[in-house]
Parts: sequence; structure tokens; C-alpha cells
Amino acid sequence: MNMISRLFLVAGLGLAVAACASKADDYNQLAFEEPDPADATYNEGLSLLNAGRIGKAADKFQEVDKAHPYSDWARRSLIMSAYSSYKTGDYDTTVTSARRFVSLYPTSPDAAYAQYLIGESYFRQIPDITRDQEMSARALRAMDEVVKKYPESEYADDARRKTQVARDQIAGQEMMVGRYYLERKNFSGALNRFKTVVNKYQTTRHIEEALMRLVETYLAMGIVSEAQTAAAVLGHNYPDSEWYKDAYALLDTGGYKPERNAGSWISRAFGAVIPG
Repeated sequence: MNMISRLFLVAGLGLAVAACASKADDYNQLAFEEPDPADATYNEGLSLLNAGRIGKAADKFQEVDKAHPYSDWARRSLIMSAYSSYKTGDYDTTVTSARRFVSLYPTSPDAAYAQYLIGESYFRQIPDITRDQEMSARALRAMDEVVKKYPESEYADDARRKTQVARDQIAGQEMMVGRYYLERKNFSGALNRFKTVVNKYQTTRHIEEALMRLVETYLAMGIVSEAQTAAAVLGHNYPDSEWYKDAYALLDTGGYKPERNAGSWISRAFGAVIPG
């Protein structure tokens, strides 16, 4: 049973709804109205949520949190407030509420879901690779927290998949910028981008091209041994890759062959024994 289902079940167990009437002050005639009991307000929020009035539901959950801080109802309301904000697409509020939940209730069974909501809020805002990838980086960090802190939770598998998507997105932008620099013969700028992909994003779909682009960049810079090493690593790890065929042909044009340099940063990055 997931987190939302559990909270709806709790609300359906016949929780009492009490109404507190205010009394007029006999001396100064000022009326004082006590806040609604937490359980009544919380259940109003659930009813509104069921009716599809998500924004109003969020208001009710926030009301409980403010009127009854640190209570069990506040704990339930805080996670439901984060969920309601997420459903309306208010990702900033979702992140704020979910972070507060994780901070206040780190041992709660629902802490994993709160952390997952943080990651989901960032994940939903990932742009295409032509734009800044800060949201991808945030999604990666948040989903990685789900995997590390809550590896047995029901959200861990999806978090793993989405960390991979976020990594692929970041690596894609690195490649795009690297190709841009390479086309304009800014070889040091291109090299830095391709190195980042090799060092940080080896598990993405861009790694084969990154190694081939290193061959291309190093040859253009006249650093033949590193070009040969990049090709050797590419051929060893991805022998059937079309990118390896391109790298091999590029080296062959200059009269060179793939050859490992054991002291190269590329060899160390992969940590594999590559035939020389």
C-alpha cells in the first residue's frame, strides 16, 4: 500500500469530528472562536482532494499544519500538502513542504515518499539539452538521495531510472557544447566537455561518442598517444560500436592504430585492463 492510500485509510477509520463552540466574554463582549479540531480539518482536506478540488485541499492541510504544529495531524497534513502542491504543478511549494517533512520526520515511513516528491518536482522541470541543466542536476541529487537513504522503499527503483535519465540529459548537453567548440576549433573547450562525460557519465548513451570525439580532438591538437588510447578504450569496451569504426578510420588516415597508454587519464577513468 502506498503512502497516499495509507493516509486515506487512516482518515476512513471513523475519526471523530468535534466542533468547539466559542463563548462570549461576559466582561468585554469579545467573541473568541477556537480553531477547528485538527482531525476535522484534515478530513475536510481529504474530502476536497477526493472531489478534485486540490488547491482547496492544500489550503486545509496547510491550515492543520499551522494551527497544530508538531502534532501527528500536522505530520500527516504536511505530507498531504506536499502531495497536493505536486498535483497542481506547484513544484516550488512541493519541494519546500517535502524538505520540511524530511527534516522534521526523518524516521517516518513517509520520509521516502517526501524525498521522492522532491526529486519528482525537479524531474518534471527538466528542459531539453539546449537549455541550462540545473533542474537535471537537482533531480539527480534528489533521486540519488532516495536510492541511498531508502533503497528498500517502493520508490527506489523509479528513482534509479530517473537518475539515469537525468545523467543522460546532463551528458547530452556536455556533448552538444563540446561539439560546438570542436566545430569552431576551440579544442581545449571541447576537450574539457568530452572529459567530463568520460569521467562522470560513463553509464550514459553518450559515452561512445565522447571517446570518439576525444580521438578527433586529440588528433587535432597533435596529441597522438591520447587519441590512440581513447580509440583503444572505445574498441575494448564497445567493439561493435559505429563510433569505434569512425575512430579507427580517423586514426588510420594518419597512419596510426589504437594503442593503450597505461598512464593516460582515459585508461585510469575506465579502470580496465586494455590490450596494448
